Amino acid sequence: MNRKTLVLPAVVGLLAPVLAACGGSDSGSDSGDAIVVGTTDRFTASKDDPAPLDPAYAYDVGTWNILRQTVQTLMIQPKGDGDPVPEAAEKCGFTDSGNERYVCTLRSGLEFANGDEITASDVKYSIDRARGITTDTQVNSLLSTVDTVETRGDREVVFHLNTADATFPYKLSTPVAGIVNPKDYEKSKLRDGFAVDGSGPYTMKANVKNDEMVDAVFTKNPKYKGTLQVNNDKVQIRSFADADAMGAALNKGDIDVMTRAMSPQQIQKLSNASGGNIDLVEMPGLEIRYLGFNTDATSVKDRAVRQAMAQIINRSALVAKVYGTQAEPLFSLVPATVTGHSNSFFNKYGDPSDSKARTLLNKAGVTTPVKLTLHYTTDHYGPATKQEFEILQQQLNASGLFDVSIQGTEWKVFRPAEQKGAYDVYGMGWFPDFPDPDNFIAPFLDKNNMLGSPYTNNKIRNELIPQSRRQADRLSASSSLTEIQDDVADDVPVLPLWQGKQYIAARDDITGAAYALNSSSTLQLWQLGRGVSS
Repeated sequence: MNRKTLVLPAVVGLLAPVLAACGGSDSGSDSGDAIVVGTTDRFTASKDDPAPLDPAYAYDVGTWNILRQTVQTLMIQPKGDGDPVPEAAEKCGFTDSGNERYVCTLRSGLEFANGDEITASDVKYSIDRARGITTDTQVNSLLSTVDTVETRGDREVVFHLNTADATFPYKLSTPVAGIVNPKDYEKSKLRDGFAVDGSGPYTMKANVKNDEMVDAVFTKNPKYKGTLQVNNDKVQIRSFADADAMGAALNKGDIDVMTRAMSPQQIQKLSNASGGNIDLVEMPGLEIRYLGFNTDATSVKDRAVRQAMAQIINRSALVAKVYGTQAEPLFSLVPATVTGHSNSFFNKYGDPSDSKARTLLNKAGVTTPVKLTLHYTTDHYGPATKQEFEILQQQLNASGLFDVSIQGTEWKVFRPAEQKGAYDVYGMGWFPDFPDPDNFIAPFLDKNNMLGSPYTNNKIRNELIPQSRRQADRLSASSSLTEIQDDVADDVPVLPLWQGKQYIAARDDITGAAYALNSSSTLQLWQLGRGVSS
């Protein structure tokens, strides 16, 4: 029978979520049959992106979801969310009152999947390697507060930070801080292709055709030592060209689980269905969508142009027409469910108004209509992206103040072009590295940000972000965080649009689906098992 399972939301940083699920993650199976998981994420190696799965390079939700299964980190976000807990480490913690010295002790007997012993020197090598390799993804910015890494014996690692960073335990839970074997990963060179080796819960074998990974098989790693209970012996991730093909495979039984990105129509159909053998799990999510700006580009260099767009765009109408109840309007980079959120864009602009936008442009002496192209990716954020941009185009053009065209591009071309500043205005999504307000601010506004944005606000970078990171109690950082969000609403280097829920569809003999994604959209394959659903 078809049922909709709701995983109840929580306030991030304050409460752990209350979870209701069909079946439980403790009811695993020893069956050798792989649980097959479908995704529309595409994994391509190219001249611009030759090492998509190297922890020192990878920086998107799809590749990170491969790495999290295979490359172990010192810390990990626990089942049900909450503060990170030790994983490859036995214990970790700050040893000073200023949050500038962080010490981890490794578990005894850790080994890579090939049997090589893991020591503190391997951890230092891995972190220093990720810090030392500069890539256009800027993933090493997550480790920017590390000054030096010290080892004491074979099991103790000491991180000396160059500034207070209360978010550092979270950063040690991300794949860029994954422990790699020096035999497999050169110190100053990325590892090209799709091979991944580590000490995580699984080993992986990729099936590659025409420089694209079409599927990957994850096999339970007998050498793994950590906190995770692995409820299956084998999982296969299979990549599909689109949501329709993925949905057809689930209906036929060719796959067991369907993850991102389902279409709004698929989700609605599954939600309304009263029969069948497929369960839909709905969970709160921290995914956001936004427009990014190349603030050096002539068309949007004047702040008034960006402010006028923020004044015109009707987020509520956009969400209602495209996503319905599957998303909510967003008025800040920080989602509404995260501690420190402020409705800064609504506070500044209020309800959509063409007349107010006209006043902004007239005061700045901007000639109208402003001619713009909005760029979006056709194959990375789900099949509704085109419709979303068509509505944005309609809203802006209906004001008479803009002459907007839209252009869609495949992700493998779109992302490198965006990073090189080829687009004046572009649509992006963000799945947080960890559920803290800092991770919705620093990646967009700090030095060496992941967008490659030329926008610079020295007060945010040099005062407000460091000030917020000094507060171990994230509620105490609210004043700094609010000021940052207000500055973003004033300058509009990015324009937040909406935040979304997340969904998994699974055949009803699959258990653990309610825990297979956390709030940061981390895919946790180890939670899945075969059994009889309740």
